Amino acid sequence: MIQVTIQDAVLRQAAGEGMDAFVGAFVTAIKDAIGDELTADTMAQLTSDQVTLLAWDVLHEEVMDGGFVQLIHNGYGPFIFKNPLAKALKLWGLRELSKLIYNAHTLYNKYGEALQRDCTDDEFMALFEQYPEFDDLDDTFVEEEEAWTEQIARHIDENIEKFASVKS
Repeated sequence: MIQVTIQDAVLRQAAGEGMDAFVGAFVTAIKDAIGDELTADTMAQLTSDQVTLLAWDVLHEEVMDGGFVQLIHNGYGPFIFKNPLAKALKLWGLRELSKLIYNAHTLYNKYGEALQRDCTDDEFMALFEQYPEFDDLDDTFVEEEEAWTEQIARHIDENIEKFASVKS
């Protein structure tokens, strides 16, 4: 296992800045520990909680930026939907987020191949109109993102040792 550490001062500052910064401090510490290279080899050296947090980060960044269509188009479908992310988040207490991911997984299975094809920028933008089934999922994610981030921050805070060692 890779040793993930986070400086106490960094953690305190992030906690003072809010839940996004708090979660982000752990994401950064994990990424730093693996040289910012998330591969099958580096994933195998992380705990399941650390991988789940990195998957949340990808999910969060992609969906907030361009929805599930963008997430799938950018090649993250297998990482999000073919790993036990939904189950892990359910175990963290994020039942509704887990359901949302399962619903998106169903659409990924149906449309994933088409969404992952190379295309021009105009063709990419047209994908949003071609696959409106993702709209409600995107809207729900955006509406609930703050609450889910808060739940994840609380889970990390209650289980810090599963994510990183705090160093003074």
